[in-house]
Amino acid sequence: MKLVRYGEHGTEKPGLIDSAGELRDLSSIVADIDPYTLSRESLQRLAAVDPSTLPKVSGTPRFGAPVAPVGKMICVGMNYAKHAAETGAPVPDQPVLFMKATSAIMGPNDDVVIPRGSTRTDWEVELGVVIGETARDVPLEKALSHVAGYVVVNDLSEREFQFEHGGQWVKGKSCDTFGPIGPWLVTADEVPDPQSLRLWLEVNGHRYQDSNTSDMVFGVAKLVSYISRYMTLLPGDVISTGTPAGVGLGLKPPTYLRPGDVIELGIDGLGRQRQQVHAHPADQGNAR
Repeated sequence: MKLVRYGEHGTEKPGLIDSAGELRDLSSIVADIDPYTLSRESLQRLAAVDPSTLPKVSGTPRFGAPVAPVGKMICVGMNYAKHAAETGAPVPDQPVLFMKATSAIMGPNDDVVIPRGSTRTDWEVELGVVIGETARDVPLEKALSHVAGYVVVNDLSEREFQFEHGGQWVKGKSCDTFGPIGPWLVTADEVPDPQSLRLWLEVNGHRYQDSNTSDMVFGVAKLVSYISRYMTLLPGDVISTGTPAGVGLGLKPPTYLRPGDVIELGIDGLGRQRQQVHAHPADQGNAR
């Protein structure tokens, strides 16, 4: 299934995308695409519903993040060897973890706002993993059974904040609008191998990132198992699994987002995002 949340910010409704690509309303079945909806039993009940019996949604409504609320968003750094190389970092021998504030999360096509005073806002296409069953110190062989589904994530980053404002990556990752998720959550049964997904990102039509999740240093199962040793993963939590090479930081010379830019990104089978980049209100009118 492809599960969505559609409508204006703060009043999104649950829906699904049927086999013909039509948006269907799920409000009569579930209250929201929330942690309760992501349980194995709940997803099985939804899968048994005939989509043709659900109301079609007309027009082209806004999509919000496809799960809410997200309890925590855990991100993985340097999880593609070529990305580590382009940033001058060694390939880690254990997953590098950091958090992104959930206040950064937004819909897949909402506007990105460059933070006040920023000159180094960067892009990062990533595979997101949505937890459906509580995971607490789970063994590797059982890790994927705790996954409800997968999403596209743009892990936007401000590199000065990340590396030069006291050494805390979370500062460069958590600005408002820095967490587009969606357009939909594809349930795990439709993604038999999360390590064989092509992912890509373009800015103004130029393709900067083009890779495959097979190139991850640590795969999804390893990440779920590893992270669950250090913290309990709860339904609705999101793991953003790292970005491949091609970020602005690694280009020569480095290239960063500017007002007016258009970011497009996607993962095969999981949909695509499109964001327009805007200046922070305090910086509007300033030359950049």
